[in-house]
Amino acid sequence: MAGCHKARLVVRGDTQVEGVDFQETFSHVIKISTVKTLVVVDIKQHRPLFQLDVNNAFLHGDLDKEVFIRPLGNGIPSYLKPCILEDILILSMIIPCLPGYFLDDQFKIKDLGSLNYFLGIDVLHTTSGVLLHQRKFILDLLAEFHSDACSPITCPLELNVKLKDRVGNYLPMPEEYRSLISKLNFFTHTRHDLNFVVQHLSQFMQQPCEPQMKVALHLLRYLRGTSDFGIFFNNSSDLSLQVYCDSDWGSCPESRRSVYGFCIFLGRSLISWKSKKHVVISLSLAETEYMAMSKVVAKTIWVCRLLTDFGFPSALHILHFCDSMSAIHNARNPVFHERTNYFELDCHFVRSKLAEGLISLSHTSSASQLAC
Repeated sequence: MAGCHKARLVVRGDTQVEGVDFQETFSHVIKISTVKTLVVVDIKQHRPLFQLDVNNAFLHGDLDKEVFIRPLGNGIPSYLKPCILEDILILSMIIPCLPGYFLDDQFKIKDLGSLNYFLGIDVLHTTSGVLLHQRKFILDLLAEFHSDACSPITCPLELNVKLKDRVGNYLPMPEEYRSLISKLNFFTHTRHDLNFVVQHLSQFMQQPCEPQMKVALHLLRYLRGTSDFGIFFNNSSDLSLQVYCDSDWGSCPESRRSVYGFCIFLGRSLISWKSKKHVVISLSLAETEYMAMSKVVAKTIWVCRLLTDFGFPSALHILHFCDSMSAIHNARNPVFHERTNYFELDCHFVRSKLAEGLISLSHTSSASQLAC
């Protein structure tokens, strides 16, 4: 086996089904939105944030007992071959201030003090809240692509730019484009202003052309002047949820699919956002806005359950702001008629949650729409 590869032992891999998940590798990774929500909740409760590091990646050595694994339908039923599981890897963790650090009883723990760096994100504490930014990574990326001395610009994407697939000369080294977009996607964890552009550029990863690379380099010039930008979480005690969702109609020039976006606020702190293309083609603006509403309602339910896990009761009457009166009326009116009977049934998930009282819909002007 090549030295640069890693072997992974899958316990009970026989439960994976060919054609469903047989080729998938399961490796649990924390969601950045979970981390941001936890940080917001802690600072609003005026709790200190601390950071610990496990000194040794391999927490335990040889086991004093053998662990036996018997794959279904493989080998001789009466013969068991021992397999020793040697290590568990812990990357990092955020915990509140606990007297004595009970983990130190089992592992060698290094106290790093107040939280200031986590998963490539710098954490800056101020008297009014916390700022998350990735300035160091941005400067490293600019140097990697020889853009650290370029002239900065103030807009991440030029007006009315709509890229098309297979237009222009193919890049001689497409792996550079893929690497650049992957790293730009990492910056969207703290830079919601990059989300739409990165989503647009990520559609051309397979066969990127010169126009796509030009837009990507344009985005680097924008980062050159905004490298210290980030996301700020204020320490006010407000824990109410507010959601904004919006969608265009058939903006993709090739597939004619629409792009929707949403942002979720906990108090006045932005904890989750997304810009994504719909998987189906919409026949009207009301339909695509209604579809976007159903997506964000599902995301809101996940946030409510996350807050419940953090010890906070589920909020009721979560305000959802939308700039489409047609979509709002369709959610409030359960009557099917010829103008809406083609809507996908899963979109009416919004009506169910509206009837349960989980959400309340409110109209906002396009000028005040934060998700656009």
